[in-house]
Amino acid sequence: MPVKQQIGIVISNKMQKTIVVKVENRYSHPIYSKTVVKTTKYLAHDELETCNIGDQVLVEECRPLSKKKRWKLIQVLSKSSLLS
Repeated sequence: MPVKQQIGIVISNKMQKTIVVKVENRYSHPIYSKTVVKTTKYLAHDELETCNIGDQVLVEECRPLSKKKRWKLIQVLSKSSLLS
């Protein structure tokens, strides 16, 4: 079974070794044909604490690490231009 991966934006890094990643899912509404954007937030494990707010990251599903944390950071795709 393939491992799920998502690309998202870091919206919080205030916890130790944990980041919050916002993933947008765009799809066409079946009746109205309007593009709908659904946003999901995932808690992901960031072992080295390398991420800052606004970074685009690749996260991968893994075993449960805590009550809500089931994703881990794989790669930082692009760094944010914001200074934190």
